[in-house]
Amino acid sequence: MTKSRKRRLAVLFLVLAATVGCDQTAKHIARTNLSQSGSINLPGGFGELRLMENPGSFLSLGAALSPSLRRAVFTMGVGIGLFSLVVWLVFRARLSWLSFLGFALATAGGASNLIDRVTRAGNVTDFIFVQVGALHTGVFNVADSLITLGLTMVAVALWNERPSPAPSVEV
Repeated sequence: MTKSRKRRLAVLFLVLAATVGCDQTAKHIARTNLSQSGSINLPGGFGELRLMENPGSFLSLGAALSPSLRRAVFTMGVGIGLFSLVVWLVFRARLSWLSFLGFALATAGGASNLIDRVTRAGNVTDFIFVQVGALHTGVFNVADSLITLGLTMVAVALWNERPSPAPSVEV
């Protein structure tokens, strides 16, 4: 294994450990404290912390699917996809560091939500709800935030790497 691949593998596992550790700890604290208190309002009315067990994906999409189909898609399918992404990240030689870190964060967030699915009967623990005036989010968790941040980093990297247009020549 080349030095670059070893470095990428080390960074990937560091990001995985830190992200999964923080997200699982936050979810444990939320399950412990919010199951007793119901919800906690955030200062300034900017939302609340409320415990929800989500059987679906983003914004509960797929929650109405049969349990066996949800297990196939959200547990087995996501597990295979994340494993494939890890292999691709370790062996992809021409990926910018911004793209690599973005994919690593998205992989780590996905892995933490997958741990929930495996250990919590197919559900993911969500507990953060943000509201600014009439605008608000769905209920999400730390892993969801890191997936979003990671994919935003990948989009920025791709935007910065796009070829510049050829100069136009007026005749």
